[in-house]
Amino acid sequence: MAIRTILVDDEKLAIQGLQLRLQKFDDVEIIETCANGREAIRAIKTEKPDLVFLDIQMPGFDGFSVVKGVMEIEPPLFVFVTAYQEHAIRAFEANAVNYLMKPVDEDKLADTLERVRIRLAEKKSSEEAEKLKTVLAEVAPDAAEELEEGEGESADRFEKLINVKDRGQIFRVEVDSIEHIEAAGDYMIISTGDNSLVLRETMKDLERRLDPRKFQRVHRSKIVNLNQVRQVKPHTNGECFLVLDSGAEVKVSRSYRDVVARFVH
Repeated sequence: MAIRTILVDDEKLAIQGLQLRLQKFDDVEIIETCANGREAIRAIKTEKPDLVFLDIQMPGFDGFSVVKGVMEIEPPLFVFVTAYQEHAIRAFEANAVNYLMKPVDEDKLADTLERVRIRLAEKKSSEEAEKLKTVLAEVAPDAAEELEEGEGESADRFEKLINVKDRGQIFRVEVDSIEHIEAAGDYMIISTGDNSLVLRETMKDLERRLDPRKFQRVHRSKIVNLNQVRQVKPHTNGECFLVLDSGAEVKVSRSYRDVVARFVH
């Protein structure tokens, strides 16, 4: 399926450069290019694209104004492309898929498009599930009720308590009290804000036991409880820090910064 895409930048050379880089991706279809924010808002409302590559620093309507200007419709996915690093956190707050620095690196562009594909697939799956529920509610209400119950059971399969054997004792840790988890070889350091315990388990195995709606990896060796995040602080090179309830700070590496966009609105 083609990813219907609009490019927005007030610099003609920047649009041409991005067009050239996107040619190698067979599933990307550029349906429109825009030279300013007003053109972009009109094009997005008319064409209803899947994806918009959006410059931030433009005369008149900047990139963030474009995002606000299309909020009354179902908005597309946005990727911000800019020369200004200081806009990174606002990009996350706008729920952007990613934030690319000019000139656009080809590997980062490929990674961004893979994220776009995943987000579009998730959206399609969600829409199909909602359609199924609507049809079932009309023609087979009993089946619709079973489907709702099944979703509840799926959430229940994740751990509520984890037994941790540490220093010769067994601690029963409530999963919701966990702030963050850090890998150290085959051991996990589980931090609850007022205590740290060592669990002998791999990160991969522990991730399977935790609800992904609450626990997300933000670094190759770190998992954070998103419900415990109270602040996002910008850092250099597209990285940022998450400030947790206890005051602890956990760095989000560039590879996982799209996690921030999922819960910062």
